[in-house]
Amino acid sequence: MKSLISLIIILSLLLGSQAFCNEARSRSIFTDIKAHEVGDLITVIIAENSRASNKAKTTTEKKTEAGTEGTAGLGPLDFIPIWGASGQNESKYDGKGQTEKSGSLQAKMTVKVVAVMSNGDLAIEGNRVVIVNDDEETLFLSGTVRSRDISESNTIYSHQIADAQISSKSKGTVNTGNRPGFVTRLINWIF
Repeated sequence: MKSLISLIIILSLLLGSQAFCNEARSRSIFTDIKAHEVGDLITVIIAENSRASNKAKTTTEKKTEAGTEGTAGLGPLDFIPIWGASGQNESKYDGKGQTEKSGSLQAKMTVKVVAVMSNGDLAIEGNRVVIVNDDEETLFLSGTVRSRDISESNTIYSHQIADAQISSKSKGTVNTGNRPGFVTRLINWIF
Protein backbone atom coordinates (compact mmCIF):
# COMPACT_ATOMS: atom_id res chain seq x y z
CA MET A 1 0.00 0.00 0.00
CA LYS A 2 2.85 2.41 0.86
CA SER A 3 4.50 1.72 -2.48
CA LEU A 4 1.26 2.57 -4.32
CA ILE A 5 0.91 5.87 -2.44
CA SER A 6 4.58 6.68 -3.13
CA LEU A 7 4.08 5.90 -6.81
CA ILE A 8 1.05 8.22 -6.97
CA ILE A 9 2.99 11.05 -5.29
CA ILE A 10 5.94 10.63 -7.64
CA LEU A 11 3.66 10.54 -10.70
CA SER A 12 1.82 13.67 -9.60
CA LEU A 13 5.14 15.48 -9.13
CA LEU A 14 6.42 14.31 -12.49
CA LEU A 15 3.27 14.94 -14.47
CA GLY A 16 2.55 18.40 -13.53
CA SER A 17 1.89 21.46 -11.62
CA GLN A 18 -0.93 22.65 -9.49
CA ALA A 19 -2.97 23.39 -12.65
CA PHE A 20 -2.86 19.73 -13.64
CA CYS A 21 -4.05 18.69 -10.18
CA ASN A 22 -6.91 21.18 -10.30
CA GLU A 23 -7.88 19.94 -13.77
CA ALA A 24 -7.75 16.33 -12.64
CA ARG A 25 -9.95 17.07 -9.62
CA SER A 26 -12.60 18.86 -11.65
CA ARG A 27 -12.85 16.40 -14.55
CA SER A 28 -13.12 12.70 -14.97
CA ILE A 29 -10.62 10.85 -17.15
CA PHE A 30 -13.61 9.42 -19.01
CA THR A 31 -15.02 12.75 -20.22
CA ASP A 32 -13.96 15.12 -22.96
CA ILE A 33 -12.23 18.36 -22.07
CA LYS A 34 -14.92 20.96 -22.74
CA ALA A 35 -15.29 24.49 -21.41
CA HIS A 36 -17.35 24.55 -18.24
CA GLU A 37 -16.08 27.32 -15.96
CA VAL A 38 -15.06 30.98 -16.02
CA GLY A 39 -11.82 31.49 -17.92
CA ASP A 40 -12.19 28.42 -20.15
CA LEU A 41 -11.91 28.90 -23.91
CA ILE A 42 -14.36 27.81 -26.62
CA THR A 43 -13.80 27.95 -30.38
CA VAL A 44 -16.77 29.42 -32.24
CA ILE A 45 -17.34 28.62 -35.90
CA ILE A 46 -19.16 31.64 -37.33
CA ALA A 47 -21.24 30.83 -40.39
CA GLU A 48 -23.87 33.54 -40.71
CA ASN A 49 -25.93 34.17 -43.82
CA SER A 50 -28.79 36.62 -43.84
CA ARG A 51 -31.19 37.61 -46.54
CA ALA A 52 -34.21 39.86 -46.37
CA SER A 53 -36.69 40.77 -49.03
CA ASN A 54 -39.67 43.06 -48.86
CA LYS A 55 -42.13 43.95 -51.60
CA ALA A 56 -45.10 46.27 -51.49
CA LYS A 57 -47.64 47.38 -54.06
CA THR A 58 -50.50 49.79 -53.63
CA THR A 59 -53.07 50.66 -56.26
CA THR A 60 -55.96 53.04 -55.71
CA GLU A 61 -58.46 54.42 -58.15
CA LYS A 62 -61.23 56.93 -57.63
CA LYS A 63 -63.62 58.19 -60.27
CA THR A 64 -66.35 60.77 -59.84
CA GLU A 65 -68.82 61.93 -62.46
CA ALA A 66 -71.57 64.46 -62.09
CA GLY A 67 -74.01 65.88 -64.57
CA THR A 68 -77.21 67.80 -64.70
CA GLU A 69 -79.61 68.63 -67.48
CA GLY A 70 -82.06 71.28 -68.23
CA THR A 71 -84.84 71.90 -70.67
CA ALA A 72 -84.68 73.68 -73.96
CA GLY A 73 -85.23 77.39 -74.03
CA LEU A 74 -88.53 78.97 -74.88
CA GLY A 75 -89.64 80.59 -78.05
CA PRO A 76 -87.08 81.70 -80.62
CA LEU A 77 -84.28 80.83 -78.11
CA ASP A 78 -85.29 77.19 -77.80
CA PHE A 79 -81.82 76.14 -78.97
CA ILE A 80 -80.29 77.50 -75.71
CA PRO A 81 -80.87 75.29 -72.72
CA ILE A 82 -82.10 77.00 -69.63
CA TRP A 83 -79.46 75.37 -67.43
CA GLY A 84 -76.98 72.53 -67.56
CA ALA A 85 -73.81 71.33 -65.89
CA SER A 86 -71.40 68.46 -66.25
CA GLY A 87 -68.28 67.41 -64.38
CA GLN A 88 -65.79 64.62 -64.08
CA ASN A 89 -63.07 63.87 -61.56
CA GLU A 90 -60.63 60.98 -61.78
CA SER A 91 -57.79 60.09 -59.44
CA LYS A 92 -55.40 57.16 -59.78
CA TYR A 93 -52.41 56.05 -57.70
CA ASP A 94 -50.09 53.16 -58.39
CA GLY A 95 -47.17 52.73 -56.00
CA LYS A 96 -44.57 49.99 -55.89
CA GLY A 97 -41.61 49.39 -53.61
CA GLN A 98 -39.02 46.66 -53.20
CA THR A 99 -36.14 46.16 -50.79
CA GLU A 100 -33.58 43.39 -50.87
CA LYS A 101 -30.58 42.88 -48.59
CA SER A 102 -28.18 40.02 -48.04
CA GLY A 103 -25.04 39.47 -46.01
CA SER A 104 -22.57 36.72 -45.18
CA LEU A 105 -19.95 36.32 -42.45
CA GLN A 106 -17.62 33.32 -42.25
CA ALA A 107 -15.00 33.15 -39.49
CA LYS A 108 -13.55 31.07 -36.71
CA MET A 109 -12.51 32.56 -33.36
CA THR A 110 -11.87 31.55 -29.79
CA VAL A 111 -13.84 33.22 -27.00
CA LYS A 112 -13.64 33.10 -23.22
CA VAL A 113 -16.27 31.99 -20.69
CA VAL A 114 -17.00 35.12 -18.64
CA ALA A 115 -19.77 33.74 -16.39
CA VAL A 116 -21.54 30.51 -15.50
CA MET A 117 -25.31 30.85 -15.04
CA SER A 118 -27.22 29.09 -12.29
CA ASN A 119 -28.62 26.60 -14.83
CA GLY A 120 -25.14 25.73 -16.15
CA ASP A 121 -25.28 27.87 -19.29
CA LEU A 122 -22.10 29.76 -20.15
CA ALA A 123 -21.82 33.47 -20.99
CA ILE A 124 -19.09 33.94 -23.58
CA GLU A 125 -17.31 36.95 -24.99
CA GLY A 126 -14.32 37.63 -27.17
CA ASN A 127 -12.84 39.72 -29.94
CA ARG A 128 -10.32 39.23 -32.67
CA VAL A 129 -8.31 41.86 -34.51
CA VAL A 130 -6.62 41.04 -37.81
CA ILE A 131 -4.38 43.62 -39.50
CA VAL A 132 -3.33 43.14 -43.11
CA ASN A 133 -1.58 45.92 -45.05
CA ASP A 134 -2.76 48.62 -42.62
CA ASP A 135 -6.37 47.44 -42.88
CA GLU A 136 -7.75 46.44 -39.49
CA GLU A 137 -10.68 44.02 -39.20
CA THR A 138 -12.20 43.72 -35.71
CA LEU A 139 -14.59 40.87 -34.94
CA PHE A 140 -16.56 40.88 -31.66
CA LEU A 141 -18.79 38.10 -30.34
CA SER A 142 -20.83 37.64 -27.17
CA GLY A 143 -23.77 35.49 -26.09
CA THR A 144 -24.88 32.50 -24.04
CA VAL A 145 -24.32 28.82 -24.83
CA ARG A 146 -25.61 25.59 -23.34
CA SER A 147 -22.87 23.29 -22.09
CA ARG A 148 -24.41 20.34 -23.89
CA ASP A 149 -24.17 22.16 -27.25
CA ILE A 150 -20.37 22.33 -27.03
CA SER A 151 -18.90 19.55 -29.17
CA GLU A 152 -16.27 17.04 -28.07
CA SER A 153 -13.65 19.14 -29.83
CA ASN A 154 -14.68 22.15 -27.66
CA THR A 155 -16.29 24.01 -30.59
CA ILE A 156 -19.73 25.48 -31.16
CA TYR A 157 -21.49 26.98 -34.17
CA SER A 158 -22.67 30.57 -34.05
CA HIS A 159 -26.30 29.57 -34.66
CA GLN A 160 -26.23 27.70 -31.31
CA ILE A 161 -25.48 30.88 -29.35
CA ALA A 162 -28.43 32.54 -27.61
CA ASP A 163 -28.57 36.34 -27.49
CA ALA A 164 -25.67 36.37 -29.94
CA GLN A 165 -24.11 39.69 -30.82
CA ILE A 166 -21.66 39.40 -33.68
CA SER A 167 -20.12 42.51 -35.18
CA SER A 168 -17.44 43.06 -37.76
CA LYS A 169 -15.86 46.48 -38.25
CA SER A 170 -13.15 47.57 -40.65
CA LYS A 171 -10.65 50.42 -40.59
CA GLY A 172 -8.10 51.28 -43.20
CA THR A 173 -7.61 52.25 -46.81
CA VAL A 174 -10.09 49.75 -48.28
CA ASN A 175 -12.86 50.95 -45.95
CA THR A 176 -11.97 54.62 -46.53
CA GLY A 177 -11.95 54.11 -50.32
CA ASN A 178 -15.53 52.82 -50.22
CA ARG A 179 -16.76 55.85 -48.30
CA PRO A 180 -18.20 58.88 -50.15
CA GLY A 181 -16.17 62.09 -50.13
CA PHE A 182 -16.73 64.99 -47.74
CA VAL A 183 -18.70 67.14 -50.21
CA THR A 184 -21.02 64.24 -51.08
CA ARG A 185 -21.63 63.46 -47.39
CA LEU A 186 -22.29 67.17 -46.70
CA ILE A 187 -24.84 67.42 -49.53
CA ASN A 188 -26.55 64.19 -48.36
CA TRP A 189 -26.69 65.56 -44.81
CA ILE A 190 -28.24 68.85 -45.95
CA PHE A 191 -30.81 67.24 -48.24
